[in-house]
Amino acid sequence: MTSQTTVDTTGPGDKASALSDPAPAKGMRGHPWFTLITVAVGVMMVALDGTIVAIANPAIQKDLKASFADVQWITNGYFLALAVSLITAGKLGDRFGHRQTFLIGVTGFAAASGAIGLSDSIAMVVTFRVFQGLFGALLMPAALGLLRATFPAEKLNMAIGIWGMVIGASTAGGPILGGVLVEHVNWQSVFFINVPVGALALVLGTLILLDHRAENAPRSFDILGIVLLSAAMFCLVWALIKAPAWGWGDGKTWAFLAGSVLGFALFAVWETKVKEPLIPLGLFRSVPLSAGVVLMVLMAIAFLGGLFFVTFYLQNVHGLSPISAGLHLLPLTGMMIVGSPLAGAMITKAGPRIPLAGGMALTAAAMFGMSTLDTGTGSATMSLWFALLGLGLAPVMVGATEVIVGNAPMELSGVAGGLQQAAMQIGGSLGTAVLGAVMASKVDNDLAGNWKDAGLPPLTAAQSAQASEAVQVGVAPVPKGVPAEVAAKITSVAHDTFISGMSLASLVAAGVAVVAVLVALLTKRGANAEAGAGVGHI
Repeated sequence: MTSQTTVDTTGPGDKASALSDPAPAKGMRGHPWFTLITVAVGVMMVALDGTIVAIANPAIQKDLKASFADVQWITNGYFLALAVSLITAGKLGDRFGHRQTFLIGVTGFAAASGAIGLSDSIAMVVTFRVFQGLFGALLMPAALGLLRATFPAEKLNMAIGIWGMVIGASTAGGPILGGVLVEHVNWQSVFFINVPVGALALVLGTLILLDHRAENAPRSFDILGIVLLSAAMFCLVWALIKAPAWGWGDGKTWAFLAGSVLGFALFAVWETKVKEPLIPLGLFRSVPLSAGVVLMVLMAIAFLGGLFFVTFYLQNVHGLSPISAGLHLLPLTGMMIVGSPLAGAMITKAGPRIPLAGGMALTAAAMFGMSTLDTGTGSATMSLWFALLGLGLAPVMVGATEVIVGNAPMELSGVAGGLQQAAMQIGGSLGTAVLGAVMASKVDNDLAGNWKDAGLPPLTAAQSAQASEAVQVGVAPVPKGVPAEVAAKITSVAHDTFISGMSLASLVAAGVAVVAVLVALLTKRGANAEAGAGVGHI
């Protein structure tokens, strides 16, 4: 094959010319649907870890005597590593092949998970969570690249729909599985479970996956581009993570934000000069692709940021066990499982714009409903809002992926997958940071007044700070040996104050979802979706 035709202009009849010739698919090897099953196993492992840890956070906090900030780092360290390295990891897949990067990612992720389970300090847990993020960054874009290369255009949307269903169901099902493991085994089992799953993905990947590469895939590395983008992403996510502790008006926060802006500016200038840029800026001339990236950020802010507080609400305010808390989120999981393939079919038939806008509208309504939750809210009411949230998120998880990957050339499918996942991880960090700041500010503002109104003894500055930190996760700071009547008052004040903070954070998330509705109207079906594989058998 000598054609150098770019993917942007490749017609349906020339789909195979966009790819280097892989070996013909025989039996399971290279079969599109078996490829989907294989990458789904690996992706499930990473997606589960995004939320399964949330249900284990209270147990980790208690067992390792961690502070609220430490608990945030268990989540943020993972998000930080993912966000910084996803795009570079996608480029590695485009350069060396998505099969190799997928297998390395699966192996490393499982090994890091096992190391977390063996950790006996919060520092070790956070360290290996960072390694989890780095290897997860290799795995996720490679999975999308393999699907894009394996499935022909008429089947790609269905495949992405199922892929999105796996991510959505795993993300939402994490708290349920986490609850079972934490309650009946221990918090370490939340991480140990990744070892056999990773081993299965490695065996399947070795036996089934074929390495598809675009003919005009990159042949060199944009080292300076990688450094500049990684530095810019690090400064951005670091500022978001530290802002709640430093303060949004603090000089250090603004210094890192300014460093991020400078890093992105230098990166953009350099990308116009290098022969093979890390991210060809021409990608962003596609309004739908850019809108898809922004949409993923906004969706993750509302979803992952809001979910962080829901687990503490269920366990520490309602007093549910980890498994009961997970089961209360079953409506969210169920609606994402049911809604994702339906959303894929709808998007295939009608395009992504209306399903995406409708999904974010439902998400906004669900977050508004969650702002009304209080200490006496029953399971039926909670289930209604959780189910509505799952129904709203399903088309967004599927459709935004199709918009981003489908609007990118075949030879940049790994970079596009990295963009999609980086957007979600940045959104998760942004959601945790911003909504965490909202929660902390509201608790700090309301706690002293609520404490005084309840007729409780005044607190010293140090006691007030400790009480505020406890209340931010829904824990009542009841000293040992206090009378039952006083303990009841402290518990009531703590829970009411936590609820006020969570309600305000949920309203902010609802506002973000409303903005996302408008962004969704700018999306459309991927113009380059037909550049998928014409090889293999369906």
